[in-house]
Amino acid sequence: MKHLIVYAHPHTDSFNKAILNTTVDVLESKGHEVVVRDLYALNFQPVLKAEDTLAMRAGQTPEDIAAEQKYITDADAITMIYPIWWTGLPAIIKGYIDRVFAFGFAYGANETGIVKLLTGKKGFIINTHGTPKEIYDQIGMTDALKMTSDTGIYDFVGIEPVGHILLGGVGNVDEAAHAAMLEEVKQTIQAAF
Repeated sequence: MKHLIVYAHPHTDSFNKAILNTTVDVLESKGHEVVVRDLYALNFQPVLKAEDTLAMRAGQTPEDIAAEQKYITDADAITMIYPIWWTGLPAIIKGYIDRVFAFGFAYGANETGIVKLLTGKKGFIINTHGTPKEIYDQIGMTDALKMTSDTGIYDFVGIEPVGHILLGGVGNVDEAAHAAMLEEVKQTIQAAF
């Protein structure tokens, strides 16, 4: 299986990086072909500009968008790994969605409604956040984040959501808790793929 990982965290020594490494190791141990697109390392430009949409409407997709769309086209599965900031996606990931999951590539429309153009692919998401998991669960934020990303992004374009891990309190736990979180990632990825 060809697996694309879209990764976003500005610090190379972050816990998100450990999650990325664990995910890659598990997928490669299962024989998957893995491509990682580290948006910060790529210095991905996240702002959707008028010239982007005008170019795409004219059939001249900007080179950086076209490159990312090719990775998505070639992938059987897409995993996104990023932290939750201010109860949402970091700007660089949101900009990736805005620019790359474009009308005419990821979705379209006809007289009956939205046309999902990325069907046949599987999607997985791994998020971290500083708030303890129990609080996000209690106030409904966990479910809201899953709805926003799994349904609002993946399902909207036809990608089948097959899992979503939200790891809370990551900045306030000890090594043993981090190890348990990485084990959860490992076991969940093994089961999903």
